[in-house]
Amino acid sequence: MPTNPPLQRIDSHQHFWSIARTDYGWLTPELPALYRDFQPAELQPLLAAHHVSGTVLVQAAPSVAETRYLLGLASQQGFIEGVVGWVDLTAADAPAVIDDLAEHPAFKGVRPMLQDLPDDAWIADAPIAPAIDHLIKRGLSFDALVKPRHLPHLLRLAQRHPQLSIVIDHAAKPHIAAGDFDAWRRDMAALARLPGMHVKLSGLLTEAGPGWTVDTLRPVVDTVLDLFGPQAVMWGSDWPVLNLAGDYAKWVQVSDELLAGLTFTERQAVFAGNAERFYRLARREAPR
Repeated sequence: MPTNPPLQRIDSHQHFWSIARTDYGWLTPELPALYRDFQPAELQPLLAAHHVSGTVLVQAAPSVAETRYLLGLASQQGFIEGVVGWVDLTAADAPAVIDDLAEHPAFKGVRPMLQDLPDDAWIADAPIAPAIDHLIKRGLSFDALVKPRHLPHLLRLAQRHPQLSIVIDHAAKPHIAAGDFDAWRRDMAALARLPGMHVKLSGLLTEAGPGWTVDTLRPVVDTVLDLFGPQAVMWGSDWPVLNLAGDYAKWVQVSDELLAGLTFTERQAVFAGNAERFYRLARREAPR
């Protein structure tokens, strides 16, 4: 009887940072578990232990300087297959900055830190069309760091720029701890009807909070898979933020359990194939 090959994994969402950089406005001593350096040497053993062949490194500071720092790490570390950076999308020189960053082959797209902005409608109302059009022209993607209240505004952006490749980070951070999913489900359904929209299964443990269980997470995962389909969902860890509510091994174990009802081909798509396609990554063997 034929058996499936080993499941390959790509972590579509992880971070590194160095406190000395001082451009992480959100990262303060009030978050003691995260207020230290997180570097490749700490993540590499976790990737090897769980057969994760590569990662997408995502910005954590609203600065081009941090994006260049991340691209430098990608030049040094072969497992970093893509970098999602930050650009001031409202700046007149945004297209030129995007061109400059795209000279590095690991640069795959941008992520404005929408959840931290005072205006929930910024993504739909700000004068960013030239930068967005340039992302489309360069074949680059857009990570949407949003919460449920931002979803109607993200929908307006997506409808205005149907060729933009968008992935919703952390499944839009639904209110898992409160079990309040109605508005989130409605707005995610509207986005799911648009072609090319993707979602990351990442950051869910943090949103669930202390005492989470597999059953706590299952309504979110099942809803995302039902609305978007396994072909538009990608797995990520959100390490090291993940450490606030779990650890890498636990998240891999729980993810396997939550996705057990999918076929092998569907699981392979969620764990690696969709990230490879969306971010245009090169396939490589898992570390041994």
